[in-house]
Amino acid sequence: MADIQSTSLVLICKPCLLISLLLVFVFPMALCLNSDEAIHQGRKLSALVPSAPLVLQYHRGPLLTGPSGINIYFLWYGRFNPSQKAIVSDFVSSLGATTPTQPSVSSWWATTHRYTDSTKKGVSSVIKIRGQASDALYSLGKNLKRTHIALLVKGALAKRLFPSDAKGIYVVLTADDVYVERFCMNSCGFHDSIPLSKRGRILFGWVGNSAVQCPGQCAWPFAAPLYGPPTAPLFPPNGDVGVDGMIINIAAILAGTATNPFNTGYYQGSALAPEEAVSACSGIFGKGAYPGYPGELLVDGKNKASYNAYGINGREFLVPGIWEPSQFACKTTLS
Repeated sequence: MADIQSTSLVLICKPCLLISLLLVFVFPMALCLNSDEAIHQGRKLSALVPSAPLVLQYHRGPLLTGPSGINIYFLWYGRFNPSQKAIVSDFVSSLGATTPTQPSVSSWWATTHRYTDSTKKGVSSVIKIRGQASDALYSLGKNLKRTHIALLVKGALAKRLFPSDAKGIYVVLTADDVYVERFCMNSCGFHDSIPLSKRGRILFGWVGNSAVQCPGQCAWPFAAPLYGPPTAPLFPPNGDVGVDGMIINIAAILAGTATNPFNTGYYQGSALAPEEAVSACSGIFGKGAYPGYPGELLVDGKNKASYNAYGINGREFLVPGIWEPSQFACKTTLS
């Protein structure tokens, strides 16, 4: 199981570790720094130490490859209004669309095609929504265990709301009044697989709307960070803090599933808590990003919203940094 961790948790941990190391080797007599001074000193002194390449190792397992593409099935759990559903649908449809205006959501997804399997086939560049269903009456209640996410997917298949699809990713999206185990603690979403029959396993994921429960953790930078130095939130490009935050985490879930579907693909660290294509680049959205600062972004002249990618239907989105295999580094649409 792979989790998408909250960016704000990473924001506080990384500078603390960096500053601690710098204090040990550079300022042995220093007792403390306030948060603003710490970040300034950490940024200044980190330039003296060359950063090691970021490497996600390939563990020889299958990826989601092939010309037939990747099929997405959405199960909306709880109350979502039509506007919220349209934002998410337009984003996922943008992943495989041809968007003339650059930088685009599809050019961001194209990076996953450079993740190749043992036969040198890359992740599919074709990704489409093949089905959507709603559970607006909260059939399992509003307090869910992680095992309930798999039960919801199995139930949807048993009811024939969706077909059984080995090339599919079944994504459960929970409304802002639904609590899921470990949500707002150390997770903004996860992906996993479950056995369906002797024919194999199916892939599924979950992302929650954090607008009410923890926007500072799972919708940053559209909400003030829960931890670390206080920074002003950015305006979301689609006018919905919770759903624009979900877009970031949906992007992470889909990229992680495509490049590491069964925990035998590309990741760094332990298979029990892998750092994947996007989670390895947490908190990076534009050029010059550092802990607490998302980087240089585009700003809409009309509504002052921040974004870094264009989608279909005139949409603008903020997509996260993603590990670029050819560069051994995190890449954004603007870098």
